[in-house]
Amino acid sequence: MTTENTRTYDVIVIGAGPVGENVADRTTAAGLDTVIVESELVGGECSYWACEPSKALLRPALLRADALRVPGIDPAVKNSLDVDAVLAHRDRMSADWKDDDQVAWVASAGIDLLRGHGRLTGQREVSVRTPDGDTVRLRARHAVAVCTGSRAALPPLPGIGDLRPWTSREATSARKPPGRLAVVGAGVVGVEMATAWQALGSRVVLLAREEGLLPRMEPFAGQMVTERLREAGADVRFSVSVTAAERGRDGAVRATLSDGTDVVADEILFATGRAPRTEDIGLDVLGLVPGEWLATDDSLTVTAVPGEWLYAVGDVNRRALFTHQGKYQARIAGSVIAARARGQRLDTGRWTPHSGTADTEAVPGVVFTDPEIATVGLTTAEAERAGRDVEVVDYEIGRLAGAVQYRPDYRGRARVLIDRDRQVVVGATFAGPGVAELLYSATVAITGEVPVDRLWHAVPAFPTISEVWLRLLETRRDA
Repeated sequence: MTTENTRTYDVIVIGAGPVGENVADRTTAAGLDTVIVESELVGGECSYWACEPSKALLRPALLRADALRVPGIDPAVKNSLDVDAVLAHRDRMSADWKDDDQVAWVASAGIDLLRGHGRLTGQREVSVRTPDGDTVRLRARHAVAVCTGSRAALPPLPGIGDLRPWTSREATSARKPPGRLAVVGAGVVGVEMATAWQALGSRVVLLAREEGLLPRMEPFAGQMVTERLREAGADVRFSVSVTAAERGRDGAVRATLSDGTDVVADEILFATGRAPRTEDIGLDVLGLVPGEWLATDDSLTVTAVPGEWLYAVGDVNRRALFTHQGKYQARIAGSVIAARARGQRLDTGRWTPHSGTADTEAVPGVVFTDPEIATVGLTTAEAERAGRDVEVVDYEIGRLAGAVQYRPDYRGRARVLIDRDRQVVVGATFAGPGVAELLYSATVAITGEVPVDRLWHAVPAFPTISEVWLRLLETRRDA
């Protein structure tokens, strides 16, 4: 039997991933009664199919790579990884794909949870089809926030459905390593999954249509990752694309490449980008195109919809496709919604409570490969395209005493970009083992617009890898 009822809230959030949870937490803390709608697992892509499981697969691989090069430890780690133990750890970090703890947190935060598929049906209105077949109509007094995230985008390859390819979801939740894995894509997902499954025993071929890996980052980052993947046994090929592929009766995938060669694998992973989860959330009712990204201003308000009531937060707006950046946007959006509900004027200048300035000026990211890659702000190519006059300062991290202590054969590189006019750091890239923990200091330098001369007074402890900051300053001085 199908029933229908109507409920009214101050705020409706569609999507209970980390972004939606943070929007709801902020609005609830501000005294606005909030409901969050979720059609899958509470906790979203990051918790079950992206950040948590992928890093659980990668951590043992990276730790072993370091330990193999540390005197006194290397004999103890020469054997292969315990695949069953690694996968069991992955399962624990993904909560065994159960969302009980996340549901409990939502309740503890005073947020209502409604399971089902939510669709916009009008201004401040959402219809939810529940798993039982019921329809619940929701009305918002103040705001609706779309936090539905993104999904893997598959290429328009003939017969791709019959191919049964892996996407990022299958790559992070597979029950065993494939004997042979073809990875299509030169971006973060491609290189991380190539790193993980190669370490777990798969024979990996990585196919990049670009001329190098991680093409949106500094070239040296992709070059260093390429070297290590090849040293580990992966077959890395550039300037090729898959033109045809089929899965045979034996279960193997046979892919034909643009250079005329073939690749045979047990599984093929397409890590070829993301698409917004907006194809069936009622955008047409508002005059928007289903399946498209939702453009917003810096307050995360959807610009194409009048009335300042619809918000798009996280991946769905394509501003910066990182979980941490989506959570940052959620904090901004929650503050904006609360301010408007109180009739307060927004403070939308740079680096203010109601402006997502970091989305365009200081987006941090880490690629958990061997070596790790950590970036924030501009790259050299981006600075050139934007016409920014910057100084480029490089330093070989392996020359640091702290780096040698970390790993005697340490290879790494640091680069900072300094705005010549303002004399502040506007970009940083680090490549090397353990550099992820350098990233926050660079992020603070950029967002705080710390004068370069003041950085001389930020004394790094000896012997640590963070001493690279002092060496970068000295390199710039000596130049």
